[in-house]
Amino acid sequence: MNIDLTDTTSSQINSSLVQARRAAGSPAVGMVLTLIIVTDEGNHYDALRSARQASQEHPSRILVVIRRPGRSPRDRKLARLDAEVRVGGETGTSETVLLRLHGELAHHAHSVVLPLLLPDTPVVVWWPEDAPAHPNEDLLGKLAARRITDASATEDPVSTLALRAETYTPGDTDLAWTRITPWRSVLAAALDQRHAPVESAVVEGEAYNPSSELLALWLADRLKVPVARKVSAGPGLTAVRLTTGEGEVCLHRADGSLAALKMPGQPDRHVALQRRETSELIAEELRRLDPDEAYAATVRFGAGRLGKQTIQPETVNGARTAPAPGAPAAGRTPSGPEPEKPPAPALRAPEAPRPAPRGPSGSPGASAGAGSPGAPAAPGSTRAPTPPPPPPGARPLESTRPQPPRTDPGGAGPAGRPAP
Repeated sequence: MNIDLTDTTSSQINSSLVQARRAAGSPAVGMVLTLIIVTDEGNHYDALRSARQASQEHPSRILVVIRRPGRSPRDRKLARLDAEVRVGGETGTSETVLLRLHGELAHHAHSVVLPLLLPDTPVVVWWPEDAPAHPNEDLLGKLAARRITDASATEDPVSTLALRAETYTPGDTDLAWTRITPWRSVLAAALDQRHAPVESAVVEGEAYNPSSELLALWLADRLKVPVARKVSAGPGLTAVRLTTGEGEVCLHRADGSLAALKMPGQPDRHVALQRRETSELIAEELRRLDPDEAYAATVRFGAGRLGKQTIQPETVNGARTAPAPGAPAAGRTPSGPEPEKPPAPALRAPEAPRPAPRGPSGSPGASAGAGSPGAPAAPGSTRAPTPPPPPPGARPLESTRPQPPRTDPGGAGPAGRPAP
């Protein structure tokens, strides 16, 4: 059942949805999520067809937002909403609403979409092309738990992936990452059978293929080995070669449908790796609505490594690679030039005591020159200072043992005290 609404409102669209469900004999709402597709007039047909096919696995309310701001100043001043409600028939158990926003209303799509969201269900936003630079900061993106983009639909996929790495927020994902899910599964299963350490890897694919870039980054991050990128005639990804101590593990797909897995010591096997349609990719992304941690780790690892012919990991076979000249050490954040430290005092070895010069009679001389017992210690020396020699004619020091008190011959007590 199709209902066309011209110059309408969100409230009238909701009433039309209830009316269409009753006419179709299904007044209950059996949808599990709301899928918002942000596209233009020329590409909305293909995107809607893929969403309908994915909705057979995930019944959902599909809201297609088509912005038509207008070209002339008169058209840009208008604010009109046209809608088309489709329930039943080719939509299956889902509901589809096409929203055409004219004039100034094209810049306020979130205010039109918000009343049409299903209550108590997750929201997913998909930009088939022309995604915003910061999906999480977009007004429609803020309504969603998952935000799906497609780097392969842009003019410069490598630069787009670099931007996605800088602006990543939990809940973001890209269909270029979804396309390599079967490749990652087969390679992980192959390495589970061979426990030999991987020494290097090579990823072959078309030029400017974002899926090849992401697969190379994933291998470098997980295996901690250098991964080289080679350009092939395609289609898409064509081969992955892993060099191990026992031989080469090769997954080669030449025709885009059937791949051959070669492992040392085992017969060759054929694996179905057919290039999937967009509807299958969307259906896979709708199976899980939590943040994709593997994608997050890969795009963050790829910041600064995208577009290079050979991707070097942070560690190679367990040994950390040397940082680039001038780069801060791992785990440290550069915080400006370090303050200069005062020079530490020079350390000297302790000098051995020098023998004192002897006089003609064998007694210490009266001279107090350098190196004599009476000379002060040199700066920095650890030798204890030596007391100066006694003057000529002085009596030598007596023993330090306590002496009995002396008495005067006249019967007085100790010296200085009168007798009792």
